[in-house]
Amino acid sequence: MELNDGHSHKMEDEDKISMLTDDILLSILGRLDIATAARTSVLSSRWKHLPWLLCELTIDVKDFLSVPLPDPIEVEHMDEAMAFLTKATRSFLDTHRNETTITRLQLKLYLVNNYSDAIGPLVSEAIDTGTVKDLDLAIVDEKEPDDCCDEEMLQQACSVDRFFSAYPTVLRCLTRLSLYNLCFAEWDMHHLLFDCSKHLQHLYLFNCDDGGSAWKIHAPNSKLSVLELCFCCFGKLEVLCLPKLERLHWDSWISPYTPLSLGAVPSLKELNLICTATVSQQGFKLSKVLRDATAIENLTLNFCGEKIWIKPEGKELCTAFNKLRKLSLHDIFVDFELLWTIALLEAAPTVEIFDIGIWEHPCVVDTEERLQAFGERTNPSWKMSEFKSRKEWLLKEVQVTGFSPMDQQMTFLKVLMGRAPNLQIVALNDYPACDKCEAIGALPRSERLPSQRVFPNGRDEQDMVVKQLIRDMSACNVQIIFGN
Repeated sequence: MELNDGHSHKMEDEDKISMLTDDILLSILGRLDIATAARTSVLSSRWKHLPWLLCELTIDVKDFLSVPLPDPIEVEHMDEAMAFLTKATRSFLDTHRNETTITRLQLKLYLVNNYSDAIGPLVSEAIDTGTVKDLDLAIVDEKEPDDCCDEEMLQQACSVDRFFSAYPTVLRCLTRLSLYNLCFAEWDMHHLLFDCSKHLQHLYLFNCDDGGSAWKIHAPNSKLSVLELCFCCFGKLEVLCLPKLERLHWDSWISPYTPLSLGAVPSLKELNLICTATVSQQGFKLSKVLRDATAIENLTLNFCGEKIWIKPEGKELCTAFNKLRKLSLHDIFVDFELLWTIALLEAAPTVEIFDIGIWEHPCVVDTEERLQAFGERTNPSWKMSEFKSRKEWLLKEVQVTGFSPMDQQMTFLKVLMGRAPNLQIVALNDYPACDKCEAIGALPRSERLPSQRVFPNGRDEQDMVVKQLIRDMSACNVQIIFGN
């Protein structure tokens, strides 16, 4: 009887799930990878049709790799995964089986062997018949940048070019495109991305280059709103005209001089620049880059623990900073002074959030090879007193990640609190965990550094920091918060 009761309860639970509406069940399926979602069709007749009613599909080749993931992922692994992905794509895009309009298809694939000749027609037909309305395409590659040679990057670019040339319909509803490890030296990239892809809104390029020359973008009719570049070795990026561009992210460049120029970008609200500056990179004036970009509200500069690659400026930045609301300066070497950052705030009195990140990593060792590549770290030579804005600062919140009660950080915060009459919150946070530091067995900072270089964890230590910060202030309404 107990066994029967247990079986009965199990059946009742299954019936309760099956009694849910299609909308709820589809919401559950939408959170699964496509392979798992497809397997639910064999659970019962109630579930049989459900996976083919999904309006948003993500077909990711990595979901078809063997588990655990092979390391490294070789060509034979990619081939096997693409065979399964092709079957899944054929099943879900079959117009005779799927009568649902797919409002968004996210497709991530490898261009290996001849699978593009199977995928291309399937996606093209789905677009032609109106089954797919919006395409997010990623042509991925597993090689790390250091493992890619020029010949392989040229070959990858040729494969991508052949795919789009053979199946131009794919470009018709392409709204997001991600490309990896390509060299565009022999390919008209501008024509593909801006003339043919008329609905492209988001472009992500990883380890791509154009043979060392400048990449000039002049696309007055483009709908591109997000441009992300990671480890892309363009001689220079010249955005002459991209009227819809709202966010630009560039992680790592090689140009020894000014790497970027911005022309007609009236919608640009967010700019993120990240670079580990080498010895050959002399730095540049930020005002020169932002001269015509006067709508930026969120600016992030990341120095990756090396030298500060922007040159000293003050009032020259006022025009570019006139709408700035959030300013983030990340991964500043721990021993650098911070008072130089005040010059940026003087040029941006409209900033409401100021975000500082400190860098200290034992996983990066100052070897002779590193010194030859990046040189000695030297303190910024900016002078805080050179320029002072006449406008009252609107600054409301200061965030410091990697805080410790070192003299340079405490001095910086005292000056900031005395200069910002509208300041409400100072949030002080510890360093985030670093996988590489943990991998080498680095001791916790509390065990390898003196107390003034360690985040104050106890209540007594935190109270002491607060007392030091407000000691010389006649009145202080600032809330000082200690995070993790």
